[in-house]
Parts: sequence; structure tokens; C-alpha cells
Amino acid sequence: MEHIKDGWFTESCALWPGQAMSLQVEEVLHQKKSEFQDIMVFKSKTYGNVLVLDGVIQCTERDEFAYQEMIANLPLCSHPCPKKVLIIGGGDGGVLREVVKSPLVESVVLCEIDEKFLPGMAKGFYSPKLILHIGDGFEFMKKNQDAFDIIITDSSDPVGECQWLHLELIKEMRTFCKTLFPVVDYAYSTIPTYPSGQIGFMLCSKNPETNFLDPMRALSKEEMECMNLKYYNPEIHKASFVLPEFAKKVLNEA
Repeated sequence: MEHIKDGWFTESCALWPGQAMSLQVEEVLHQKKSEFQDIMVFKSKTYGNVLVLDGVIQCTERDEFAYQEMIANLPLCSHPCPKKVLIIGGGDGGVLREVVKSPLVESVVLCEIDEKFLPGMAKGFYSPKLILHIGDGFEFMKKNQDAFDIIITDSSDPVGECQWLHLELIKEMRTFCKTLFPVVDYAYSTIPTYPSGQIGFMLCSKNPETNFLDPMRALSKEEMECMNLKYYNPEIHKASFVLPEFAKKVLNEA
């Protein structure tokens, strides 16, 4: 338990030098080394249960919905008929939980190398819409091209992704994506336990008519209540693409 000292878990990384994130630990609930990564779950004093992979916080019960709802609903509400969805990664179950809530989605394939989830996030695993595939996501996609309406990549980031820390990386990603897709946009969400309290999403479409900035399907208040949404709504969908001036100047060059 090298990341826990004097009752505190601390996440520090060369990818965000000069800063660290610490949470007070009440109890370590689970720890093991799988074939692919170190997995730990601990109960924190203020953020509920916390999932950690290779020393990096993946999600906490207190704030995970901000990420899960946005990465799911930004593409779902931008597609005219998202019947078939593929999730690469997402073994914690959070993105799956949000995707299966959509009445338009008929089937979801989740492709993951490890099963790892917190009970409160795992509800989607019991959905009849789910097809679970344990294996490498890249290999699965090679064999299943053009089989899905939406593909959501929720794998562990080899490099962190935040405007405050990795703006040049985001610019490079956006430039590269534009060589493959006619429509590419960048959005972000706030989430306290991610580096600098923020995480971004690169949205790409093969349809040149796609407008990610304005949801094609605006959820009603009744739909949001039925889906038990705590963060996403049509207004925050639009607002998530509004960048601070320093980021706008850099990304507009991409």
C-alpha cells in the first residue's frame, strides 16, 4: 500500500508535476494485482468508496456521476437514433449504467480486459441490453467495424487529459482526429477528484451534418428525473463546449 501513509491515500504522478490529490482513508476494502493492473478499493472519509488503478483514482461514489453522465449523454443526445452502442473499457460499470437508461438504445457491448466496479455503479450489468466481452478493445473493434451507432472509449488514459495540464496534448488529439472525421469537437466536465478538477471529451462523427454543440435530442425534465440524472441536462450539454479564452486560442489552431 505504497500510496497510503498515515491514513491518507495520495495520488501523485509525473503527468501532473508539482501537485497531488489526497483523500483520508477509513478502510481498505479490496486490493489485488490482476494480469493487467493494480486494483484497490478503499472507503474514504468524505468521498465514499474509491476505485484506484495503478495508483490513480478512477472514480469515487461522491462525484463519479459527473463524468459518467457526460461521457454517455453527450454522444447519445447528438445522434438521431443510437440503437447500438459499444463501450471500450468502463469495467467499473458507470458509463454502462448511464447508456442503458436511454430508451433509444437497444443493445450495448461492453469490451473490457478486467471486471472492476463499485456496487452502486454496477446496475447496468444486470440490463438485458448488455453483451459483455472480456478482451482487448482494439482487437474487438478491428473485427467489428461499422457495427455500432456510437462508440464510447472509457479506457484508462495513458496520459492525463485536462485543459490546465495537457492543452498541447488535446490540441494534438484534435488535429489527429480531424484527419479521420469531418466533425470533431471538444467538451469538458468538472469533477473534484480528477487532476485539476476537470476532465475532457473528444467527440468525433463520420456524419458531416452532426452538431455536437446543440443536442439533437433535448431531454425533458420528466426524462431527466426518470433517468435519475444528477449532472447532465440540455443546458450543460451546450455549456460544456464553451472554453476559457486561453484554451480556445490554442484549440482553434488545431
